[in-house]
Amino acid sequence: MRIATWNINSVRTREARVRDFLARADVDVLCLQETKCTDAQFPDFSDTGYAQAHCGDGSFNGVALLSRVGLDGVRTDFGQPGFAKDPDAAQAREPRAIGATCGGAEVWSLYVPNGREIHDRHFTYKLDFLAALASYARAGSGSLVVTGDFNVIPTDEDVWDPALFTGSTHVTPRERAALRALVDAGLTEATAGLRGRYSYWDYQAMRFPKGQGVRIDLQYSRGLEPGAAEIDVDERRGRGASDHAPVIVDYR
Repeated sequence: MRIATWNINSVRTREARVRDFLARADVDVLCLQETKCTDAQFPDFSDTGYAQAHCGDGSFNGVALLSRVGLDGVRTDFGQPGFAKDPDAAQAREPRAIGATCGGAEVWSLYVPNGREIHDRHFTYKLDFLAALASYARAGSGSLVVTGDFNVIPTDEDVWDPALFTGSTHVTPRERAALRALVDAGLTEATAGLRGRYSYWDYQAMRFPKGQGVRIDLQYSRGLEPGAAEIDVDERRGRGASDHAPVIVDYR
């Protein structure tokens, strides 16, 4: 089974790119993040032969699954925490997770919170989100693939200049420990072979032409043996590209 994860950064803006990718990439499941639309606004890809499920409220989040190998038991809750700026307000669950059974495996598309600043409540929210994911993985035993924009740079090899991130999020020991907790929970990083390559390049300061990127789009699996993995860097080129490239893994 071939699974791709892609932070599309507005699916309505890049519907044509999604269609082109589906036509040429031969993926069985495409996991999208940061769709930035409501369920009603999500484009209809049914003519491509892929079933679809989406969870979004039209703000800055939103996640989706497109599958040609089945899409059963769609769910949007693995026990993740909610968030509100006001700690005394109701902590609403944001549209950051969607999962379903695809080709006999449970597949999730996740948009992990950014964390903003180390001393921000959003940073704690990020760590709690990842801890809940590890707990969910630990409690299960079936085939599982979790994919998405994790907003954590796994190692210093995965960023063009580690010194630039000193004192900021994405590289802290606590965030990296939260990723290792997924491995401790029985998952394998299926994208580990891509270490040293990048999946995200900020629009600012011409980061992509300069090769100044980071690797934050990841896949973890249990019960499916990961094979070849690749980053479709061509999708970061050209007018109207997302700031992320699709990350593809072939599972045996």
